[in-house]
Amino acid sequence: MFNMGKRRPRARHGKNVKCLRCGRAQAVIRKYGLMLCRQCFKLVAEELGFRNYS
Repeated sequence: MFNMGKRRPRARHGKNVKCLRCGRAQAVIRKYGLMLCRQCFKLVAEELGFRNYS
């Protein structure tokens, strides 16, 4: 009988985070302040200095 069947509201993190290039809200890379979705990151990664080692 502690919370009477009511659940705590879930935390909603990252809902207001959007890609700076295209505005997409899914799969946004926030590390290092990039704020790019994974598709846009793939297009501009080499210009930013990232390298593919595979």
